[in-house]
Amino acid sequence: MGLKSVFAEQDARKLHIPVLFQEVLEWLQPCSSGCYVDGTLGLGGHTEMILEQSAPEGKVLGFEWDAQAARFAAERLAGFGDRFQLIPASYADMAEQLHNQGQGPVDGILVDLGVSSLQLDCPERGFSFREDAPLDMRMDTGREVTAEQLVNRCTQEELADIFFHYGEEPQARRVARFVVEARVQQPLRTTRQLADLIALSIPKKYHPKKIHVATKVFQALRIAVNRELDNLNRLLTEGPQLLKPGARFCVITFHSLEDRIVKQAFAKTTHCKVLTRKPILPTADEVRNNSRSRSAKLRVAERL
Repeated sequence: MGLKSVFAEQDARKLHIPVLFQEVLEWLQPCSSGCYVDGTLGLGGHTEMILEQSAPEGKVLGFEWDAQAARFAAERLAGFGDRFQLIPASYADMAEQLHNQGQGPVDGILVDLGVSSLQLDCPERGFSFREDAPLDMRMDTGREVTAEQLVNRCTQEELADIFFHYGEEPQARRVARFVVEARVQQPLRTTRQLADLIALSIPKKYHPKKIHVATKVFQALRIAVNRELDNLNRLLTEGPQLLKPGARFCVITFHSLEDRIVKQAFAKTTHCKVLTRKPILPTADEVRNNSRSRSAKLRVAERL
């Protein structure tokens, strides 16, 4: 691990603030006799609060496929003893993993679909364009496909589809054309190379005012590399059947594509009733204290 990564991990430990944490506790309603699943353990912030709220006997099973984050979360939560169990796997495999653990229906499921502070702040992970780093973007570094491979191997049409469908980038076809033309001269290897190319490809008058011009394309590549929408759809299909009657399914999203999928899945399922007709949003105070919460939306359904 590089020196910048060491400092990034130390900073993440100090600064990690789970989003919508009060709202999650209010809607999840953890109690001492309950067993809960945190499908996106990350740095352990939400799990820590659920364990505190469900003391002295409540339990949490935490799913995390990012080994770096899982290591920190395990250290952070060690004081809770056997009330916490780490499952080093994706939430997409929740049903299979719980079956393998001999775990019956649980009292609540939480999934936070945001990228963790640790991932964003470790340059070599390639999630951010703030510093020059390899185009990686894998949540699970054991996976084979990286963002670099996608931008250098996919056809122009495939890249345009990724940028448009996963990033909702209006200039998707233009960006894809610039990428394909540029890689003929030199392969795209780093985040800065790609971010600069995106900025060049999109006319200045179309540059968004509130976010970096490369944000949507980077989001699209991250989703594609990690098959995030496939994973989310699988969880939304299988998740309700893992809950006890009356247990709650809480999902936090960070962009309209994910939120739309969750909203539609909750509306269609016959296993749950929707508790949040409109998403729960962070308060103005939370956004001031944690700018990364500004786009968070919480939706909740209850098992029938």
